[in-house]
Amino acid sequence: MIDQQHLIDRFISYITVDTESDPKSDTTPSSAKQWDLANALVEELKAIGMEEVTIDDNAYIMATLPSNIDRDVPVIGFISHFDTTPDFSGANVKPQVIENYDGGVIDLKGAEGIVLDPSEFETLLNYKGQTLITTDGTTLLGADDKAGIAEIISAMEYLIQHPEIKHGKIRVGFTPDEEIGRGAHKFDVEKFGADWAYTMDGSTIGELEYENFNAAGAVITVRGKIVHPGYAKGKMVNSMYIATEFINALPRKETPEHTEDREGFFHLCGMKGGVDHTELEYIIRDHDKDQFEARKAMMLQVADEINSQLGEDRVQVEIKDQYFNMREKIEPVMHIVEIAEEAMKEAGITPLIQPIRGGTDGSQLSYMGLPCPNIFAGGHNFHGRYEYVPVESMQKAIEVIVNIAQRVAKK
Repeated sequence: MIDQQHLIDRFISYITVDTESDPKSDTTPSSAKQWDLANALVEELKAIGMEEVTIDDNAYIMATLPSNIDRDVPVIGFISHFDTTPDFSGANVKPQVIENYDGGVIDLKGAEGIVLDPSEFETLLNYKGQTLITTDGTTLLGADDKAGIAEIISAMEYLIQHPEIKHGKIRVGFTPDEEIGRGAHKFDVEKFGADWAYTMDGSTIGELEYENFNAAGAVITVRGKIVHPGYAKGKMVNSMYIATEFINALPRKETPEHTEDREGFFHLCGMKGGVDHTELEYIIRDHDKDQFEARKAMMLQVADEINSQLGEDRVQVEIKDQYFNMREKIEPVMHIVEIAEEAMKEAGITPLIQPIRGGTDGSQLSYMGLPCPNIFAGGHNFHGRYEYVPVESMQKAIEVIVNIAQRVAKK
């Protein structure tokens, strides 16, 4: 379908542009450097022949591949995000291309002693004989979600070059700030004008997802009292000890490292402080809406109990919902999942229909009126130095996009 080297070159041109988002910023995009790739994508979309290419004041990109059939069929969309996570550096990415992978240990040559070892990352063995793109061990790769962008643009390019393949109107959209939970916040669903869409933002080849976590973020602020330690008896209140009491009051096994599948968790993802003031940052996740609400209530109850024991309000909990499980919005239109499932099977792929242990722009978009299941983009070990993507998985994702377009045109 798409020449492999052409796809590799396209993908590498994206990942070598730093687009790390910034959760502390209140602008959109959250980091000015995201504009560098956004503007380049606009020019590339125009160059391959896409129409109605636009970019708004917040760097949301949209474009159209017009229908080449003479009857009305649903308008579909494909969406990916161009930012990378602030959890690990995405600056100065130096990718390694491993051709005909032999199943052995891959030396990530930029960092001494850092390797991709199939004894630790067993999925590597699924790709023996294939071409892998890895990091050099000093940065993340950026396959989340620049692989998705490469796949969407490559699929559109292929359809433009092969007008004998019949399809209806297709819209594509690229968003900033997905990694900090804001990717869909300013997405204009009405302007996009699709009946439904797919995010190309999954991992392993075959993934097809239409349910995800309900999600919230929590900030726990603990107020202490600092005095000279030599005269502290009966006066000092050490906020770090109180914060530790709060941490220990939550179920220790209900954390990311102890849960799987649809099991929810509390994740302590940041902490800072001293005697006088300590702040804890949590994310709260659960697929079940009732259990999700119970988790939030538990955090508030723990704070109330600690404050009651202390005889004063020293623990404050602020919880903000982030996104919700898209399942309830997808189930009424399950035919859109079935189309993707059929498209995968046509490409020789066994669909892996499973819940997302995370979030996606598709979740928020589904609640905004654009049903949006999630399809694999092919990458593994996102958000860190061990990230890699098999090029053959990206090629299959392109094939799936083309197959979906054809199937919708036949409905």
